[in-house]
Amino acid sequence: MAAPIVVYPPDEDGGRRVRARCAIPGGAYSTGDLLEFLRRAGLDPDDVTLDDPG
Repeated sequence: MAAPIVVYPPDEDGGRRVRARCAIPGGAYSTGDLLEFLRRAGLDPDDVTLDDPG
């Protein structure tokens, strides 16, 4: 099964495109941005390990 959240490598502006369950909610420019996208996707940010490759 594919991961429901994919964070892509930094683009030329330093942001990272985020894909959450086939939708692209935007670009994350900070850890806070990423955690907000995860929260909107239904994940509890307190249960997220940001360096988890899975």
